[in-house]
Amino acid sequence: MTAVKRPLVGVTMGDPGGIGSEIIVEAAPEVTEDASLVVIGDADVIRHAVDQCDSDLSVEAVESVADVRSDPSTLFVLDLDNVASLTYGEIDEAYGRASLEYIERAIELAIVGDIDAIATAPIHKQATAQAGSEFAGHTGMLAAYTETDNYSMMLIEGGLRVTHVSTHVPLREACDLVTTENVLDTITVTNQGLHDLGIDDPTIAVAGLNPHAGEGGLLGTEDDDAIEPAVEQAREAGIDAEGPIPPDTVYVKAAAGAYDCVVSMYHDQGHIPIKMLGFDSTDTVSGVNMTVGLPIIRTSVDHGTAFDIAGQGIASESSMVDAIRTAARVAIERA
Repeated sequence: MTAVKRPLVGVTMGDPGGIGSEIIVEAAPEVTEDASLVVIGDADVIRHAVDQCDSDLSVEAVESVADVRSDPSTLFVLDLDNVASLTYGEIDEAYGRASLEYIERAIELAIVGDIDAIATAPIHKQATAQAGSEFAGHTGMLAAYTETDNYSMMLIEGGLRVTHVSTHVPLREACDLVTTENVLDTITVTNQGLHDLGIDDPTIAVAGLNPHAGEGGLLGTEDDDAIEPAVEQAREAGIDAEGPIPPDTVYVKAAAGAYDCVVSMYHDQGHIPIKMLGFDSTDTVSGVNMTVGLPIIRTSVDHGTAFDIAGQGIASESSMVDAIRTAARVAIERA
């Protein structure tokens, strides 16, 4: 795509029974200066969300993203018309199938350059599994469809960024995935992702796996045998990486500004500090999930479908606003 002031971000609607449609409706007026939007979903569901949220937005179904106009009072929807009836808060195979169709269409559009980036609303993993998906979430699906082998989930909240060597696997398996090759690959795509965010000379911390980063082999050998060689190879390649750093202190240092990102060894090691920062006392959640390493741009909210409050018009749009703005920012950096 050529450089643009306001990139076109395709926002997938997520599970129709969740809060995706509501947070999109609430976020749209807040990002008009950052991006043009096209929702990839079901127009009737979006219209219902407009009513639930008491929004002044008009909803216009389009057959092509070429029909999207610069009109902040209108929410344009590439209407896949695949929701026969709407029920909030329930796991539904049909909704899982619809969610997958939104993602597939968004990927197709991004690959050919019809949209500049993708921001995804939450899907429900049980619903997509019932619909036959082999993927545990968006990230694996995006990697498979773009034929990407080396990628990682980057979570962003305030000044803290984390990536992961592994995510949606059992903890016993996650430990086996801490290999020099996997850690080095994650450091490499982390460095690329930070450049996409406009950080020219990033400094990357690499968390240890074991308590005290293994304490010289007394508390496990993975830190010395797998992580340290990966850090050394990354530094030889010109990446400013440091580690393994004891995982109980590295996130405190990174949040204080010592590092631009922390490479985490497994899902909860990276997610817990981000969630601690991202949730407030009212259960409002902020933060962004960005898939680094892909040839296309994809960001997401940092929360789930919130079935318990779906359809009530009370869900916070904060994370969706962050996701759209980050997608637009990366699109401009890459243009």
